Amino acid sequence: MRILLVGAGGVGTAITRIAARRSFFDSMVVCDYDLARAEAAVAALGEGESRFAARRVDASDQSAVAALLREERCDVLLNATDPRFVPPLFEAALEAGADYLDMAMSLSSPHPERPYEECGTKLGDGQFARAGAWEEAGRLALVGVGVEPGLSDVFARYAAEELFDEIEEIGVRDGANLTVEGYDFAPSFSIWTTIEECLNPPVVWEKDRGWYTTAPFSEPEVFDFPEGIGPVECVNVEHEEVLLIPRWVDARRVTFKYGLGEEFIETLKTLHKLGLDRTETVGVRGVEVSPRDVVAACLPDPATLGDRMRGKTCAGTWVKGVKDGAPREVYLYHVVDNEWSMAEYGSQAVVWQTAVNPVVALELVADGRWSGAGVLGAEAFDPRPFLELLTAYGSPWGLREQ
Repeated sequence: MRILLVGAGGVGTAITRIAARRSFFDSMVVCDYDLARAEAAVAALGEGESRFAARRVDASDQSAVAALLREERCDVLLNATDPRFVPPLFEAALEAGADYLDMAMSLSSPHPERPYEECGTKLGDGQFARAGAWEEAGRLALVGVGVEPGLSDVFARYAAEELFDEIEEIGVRDGANLTVEGYDFAPSFSIWTTIEECLNPPVVWEKDRGWYTTAPFSEPEVFDFPEGIGPVECVNVEHEEVLLIPRWVDARRVTFKYGLGEEFIETLKTLHKLGLDRTETVGVRGVEVSPRDVVAACLPDPATLGDRMRGKTCAGTWVKGVKDGAPREVYLYHVVDNEWSMAEYGSQAVVWQTAVNPVVALELVADGRWSGAGVLGAEAFDPRPFLELLTAYGSPWGLREQ
């Protein structure tokens, strides 16, 4: 397998460090708009790692990306950029006859009249609209395969196949007790993506109603996270799992709730009130700038915070239903301790946890255990080899009866 990795930020760099320990691929070309960043990711692997090379590419330039895929004879494009670049990269892979994998799907847009009741354009709609073209080409677009979405979706499929006869609700629950020394406010993941997820209308799935939306930060609940993280208040947030899981897993309800914390929620609300969450450009002294890009530029790069971070992050899937005629609730989860990920890989916990899953998925595609054509989520595949391989990577998952 020959891989074109687009994006050498925190997650992209963690991908290179994880993949360097595996033998399933022949080459990985690491690309970024900033060539120096791609070169740094490759150089950090050491002179003995000859499978990696750095190239510059503009992720928004579909033709340039397709040409690079052909030039490097790559079998698959791994998208480690933010969701703005999903459409051109997704189409570039199809144009070049390559497979495709991402960790976040094409962006949504709210319903123009009823944003907190009805869906407008949903996450991933743009990609699923092109499923026929991918099927006809015989190529695989494996979408939403990070940790959330991704591993959380694998957990949902595993629960449906192994743990339940009927499922009432699947609820992805994400929480952490991470702190960053020296900063009053320092998100551990891309603030651009975080704003997009948290301020858009959250989506809920119900079997009798389909997909519908609520107001941001709705339905707060306290969820007790494992391995010492403890109780965290979680709220509804727009996320791909709610758009993916119902396509392949039978459940009466699907939700996603994120443990943000009161301070984080108030900060996001303030950004929204001031219009600083906007992506449309505004004129400032003759220069057109996006307010959200300015916010991102004013905050520290999450990839650089690992040495200052303390604590653990948990991603998981809570499932409620019936097994053998009796009610059952479980939480399938994956915890990463920042101290471990920094010592072992030099990557902070949140980006490492995101990065490990696409590498696992690519290994399953490379050895044929996951195969198919069209636009597919992780739920479309056998979950067992994924969970076994994740454990083999040295990062086991857990299951807790509720």
